[in-house]
Amino acid sequence: MRKLIAGNWKMNGSLAANAELLQALRAALPAAPAADVAVCVPFPYLGQVQAACTGSAIAWGAQDVSVHVAGAYTGEVSAAMLRDFACRYVIVGHSERRQYHGESDDIVAQKARRALAAGITPIVCVGETQAQRDQGDTEFVVKRQLAAVIHAVGHCVSEIVVAYEPVWAIGTGRTATPEQAQAVHAVLRAQLRAAVPSERRVRILYGGSMTADNAAALLAQPDIDGGLVGGASLKADAFLRIVAAA
Repeated sequence: MRKLIAGNWKMNGSLAANAELLQALRAALPAAPAADVAVCVPFPYLGQVQAACTGSAIAWGAQDVSVHVAGAYTGEVSAAMLRDFACRYVIVGHSERRQYHGESDDIVAQKARRALAAGITPIVCVGETQAQRDQGDTEFVVKRQLAAVIHAVGHCVSEIVVAYEPVWAIGTGRTATPEQAQAVHAVLRAQLRAAVPSERRVRILYGGSMTADNAAALLAQPDIDGGLVGGASLKADAFLRIVAAA
């Protein structure tokens, strides 16, 4: 299976900085890289990224989507709007959305369903906090989060991407060891296999501070199918090294 390296710019970027970054990525990436490459960017920059990446090996997507189709929901962005910008992916349930915006497992699941209905691949994030890991609840938490999505999307679960992001490793400089990451990925893989036909492998990305230095070791694990890359995706050389590792 082809690995997927998706950059999550979070709330970063500017027209000038984006243009420089995307130009560097396009110049360095071959027309047909060995791994799939994507950038998930803030809403205001979707038009810029679409124009810059059309015809290249770089796919693009958004960082969130509304549970609503349309209507009086000020500040929300629908899946149909994302489709107008040819988004291939959208991140749903990122730990920062769960923490700062109170998104429940059910809300995340409904967002995944909206994305799929619009022909957009949701990158569904799951992960545990440090307290949950210390209590031995990692497996329970990630399986509960993923189960809500499996229940909501039904047979379409084969079309999602899952990202395991240990909350304790996001933006902290800490990273799960390859063995720790693989253990959780294996749990998620077993859960997906019970819901997806055996011939279809759902990609599971690692999303806890993947860097150019640790990417190769993480990506060598049997159940890690790529990375959801945060800070390193804002630096062309670091992001390209991670793509090369894939």
